[in-house]
Amino acid sequence: MEVLKNNVFLIKEHLGILKAANNYDVHDPRTGQIIMECREPSLGFFTKLLRFTDYKSMTPFDVQIRLPDGTPIVRIKRGISIFLSKVEVTDADNRLIGTFKQKLFSIGGKFDLVDANDQLMCQLKGNLIGWNFRFIKDDIELANVSKKWAGIGKEFFTSADNYVLEVADQVGQEFELRKLILAAVMCIDMVLKEK
Repeated sequence: MEVLKNNVFLIKEHLGILKAANNYDVHDPRTGQIIMECREPSLGFFTKLLRFTDYKSMTPFDVQIRLPDGTPIVRIKRGISIFLSKVEVTDADNRLIGTFKQKLFSIGGKFDLVDANDQLMCQLKGNLIGWNFRFIKDDIELANVSKKWAGIGKEFFTSADNYVLEVADQVGQEFELRKLILAAVMCIDMVLKEK
């Protein structure tokens, strides 16, 4: 998929009063155009209510990443989370791509990103205070996500709810890994930041 070949993505969260759903737009930093949309279209009534309580981080989610024309790319799902999150990522045909497994006792947040065969693809390691997260495998950084951006789109993205995902060249055209990394960015916000 052509859009996944980008190495830099600007992700902007939709803001709103009494907003229960998690909705984001993914922009191309060179043009400012929306290249993907992340939506949570099917929230249940009780989930919406719980999103306004201290139990927000425990609520289930079902986020769909798609092209602006509606073509599906990735779906990110989690059930109710009492202690640690386990998130499933599926492709456009609803086939499992992989899962994220939250690590116990991690400082700043940590996930293992594993493929459909439970093989480690990389780890997400983070720092919630500085809001910097890195995707690491064998001590090599495959991607990072932060709130800092000094590129073309910096004036366009000024809110605290905007993120920059930079994917390293060595990831190449491994689209399954790119999909997992993109999906994990949404999980940082919904699982770790919202606590």
